[in-house]
Amino acid sequence: MDPEPVQKDLGPLPLETAVSAAMRARPFVFAGLAALAFTAAARAQDAAADFYKGKQITIVVGSTPGGGYDLFGRLVARFIGKYIPGNPNVIVQNMPGASGNTSAAWVANAGAKDGTVIGAPQAGSLIDQLVSQNAAQIKHDARVFHYIGSANSEVFVCLMRADSPVKTFDDFFTREVILGSSGGTTRDMPMALKNVLGAKIRFVHGYGGTREVGMAIESGEVQGLCGMGWTSIQSQRPDWFEKKTMRVLVQEAVSGDAGLNQAGVPLSTAWARGPEQLQMLELLYSQGVFTRPFVMAAGVPKDRVETIRAAFVKALADPQAIAEAERQKLAIKVIDGAALQEIVQKIYEIPPPVIAKLKAALEGD
Repeated sequence: MDPEPVQKDLGPLPLETAVSAAMRARPFVFAGLAALAFTAAARAQDAAADFYKGKQITIVVGSTPGGGYDLFGRLVARFIGKYIPGNPNVIVQNMPGASGNTSAAWVANAGAKDGTVIGAPQAGSLIDQLVSQNAAQIKHDARVFHYIGSANSEVFVCLMRADSPVKTFDDFFTREVILGSSGGTTRDMPMALKNVLGAKIRFVHGYGGTREVGMAIESGEVQGLCGMGWTSIQSQRPDWFEKKTMRVLVQEAVSGDAGLNQAGVPLSTAWARGPEQLQMLELLYSQGVFTRPFVMAAGVPKDRVETIRAAFVKALADPQAIAEAERQKLAIKVIDGAALQEIVQKIYEIPPPVIAKLKAALEGD
């Protein structure tokens, strides 16, 4: 699912519509309102500078070092302080566990609520309370986070060792495939392939992150993995494709990556039998819209949330940040905080019967 159409569907915000009408009908009144708004914004900036000056902000990444979440978290950390009034120091703390839910729960419940803690959870932890088999154990409510934005949208894929007897996605239905999993999308997406579509998959669980799964693939412990972002794979393991040691077999996405589409890599949704299976897969793949989310806890003052939201967008538009992302092969595709807040809200409005069936499909091993 590509984030740009989603953002276009959201349309103009009501405030923007109202302001446009006011400009046409009462230009002089609007000029006065604009001056007042400018003064209020200046005061808010001064207040933010007073608070953040000399402070330290911690970005809590819900995965091990070296993976895609960590790389994006550190990219934001290097540039966001430049755009926060007061220019606080920004550090990264890795807090892996429970497919990103450990860090999400810590940010929601234990972290400071003063605007000095930003969460960078795994995308799946924002929908796990809907679909996870461990939903009862989840200690955070994704609906009440303040959403700062997402740094990337992603197409997830299944890839296998080139020397594996599994050569196409059709082979998943006739041969047992051994996949490594670090939880999150690397568990849930192939689990859906198994329990919704009928693929023959055996899992090896317990890897700390996708970097560790990659090492297991290279050593021959497992044959491949599913549910890893295509841009992350290109960034972390370019040698796999330069040496042609790995093969991408299917895309776990609604619309797919342009390059993979052109190369003829199919979408797993093509194997859905009927509209219900298709809707289940599309719900699961919706997290691809906001693959690298950043959040703050409920209770953080709204003015500080807005300050961090604005700084987040500016940081990822910084020419140096863009150049660094290109060097690391990280694809920046920003969704701002307000748009992401609405996207998540819409996900939680999906009909309960569809959610229940997907949740059942993700149970087991």
